[in-house]
Amino acid sequence: MDIYLSVNNREQILKLPVLPAEFTVSKPHANEVFETVTQGQLKLIGRPSLKSISWSSFFPVRDYPFLRDRSDTAFGYLYTIDTWMLQKLPIRLIITQTPINMACCVDDFSYTIKKDGDMNYSITLSEVKLI
Repeated sequence: MDIYLSVNNREQILKLPVLPAEFTVSKPHANEVFETVTQGQLKLIGRPSLKSISWSSFFPVRDYPFLRDRSDTAFGYLYTIDTWMLQKLPIRLIITQTPINMACCVDDFSYTIKKDGDMNYSITLSEVKLI
């Protein structure tokens, strides 16, 4: 399995160097509850809302044997994601060996620089409907 982020139809591609131990996919539904006079509450099944996905991992400063990609530095990976966020670009997320292939945007991106230099990060992406 590999995780790719890209922009502008793969003009710029970022392959995560370290796979997260797990990722969480949220698929909410816009259901509505109504109060009736005679039957109490009724729930109407709504349409699917925008999906989101989140994970935590780290960007390494050393060359570990388990790295999936060695094309950039830890700060380079951070800079790329920060730049895409500032440019308000939709990001294509592809997770191989899964059905996940979606246009998305970054909802939250936080990172911590550890004493050994590695950079722990957490990211949350949500689906973007391209019109």
